[in-house]
Amino acid sequence: MNIYVANLNYKIQDENLRELFEEYGEVASAKVISDRETGQSRGFGFVEMPDENDALTAIEELDGVELQGRSIKVNKARPRTEGGNGGGGRRFSNQRY
Repeated sequence: MNIYVANLNYKIQDENLRELFEEYGEVASAKVISDRETGQSRGFGFVEMPDENDALTAIEELDGVELQGRSIKVNKARPRTEGGNGGGGRRFSNQRY
């Protein structure tokens, strides 16, 4: 099961996320999402747990828990939707038209 973890402290790394969830069972992968340009954490990540019962227990136990000063939000990840919200246009900064 793929699990979405939000409101992470920006200092949390993949290994920290893995260790947190390994208390509830096997973790296939743990990834904190980072900004493409700066490399800084975006404050959320995903954890993949092969056993659904372990994953559901982890979600129930960890949702709302304080981790490094922030109350994390943990729930089942929703599948990506096609098309997204648009965007993708060019961005201009400090430029007048």
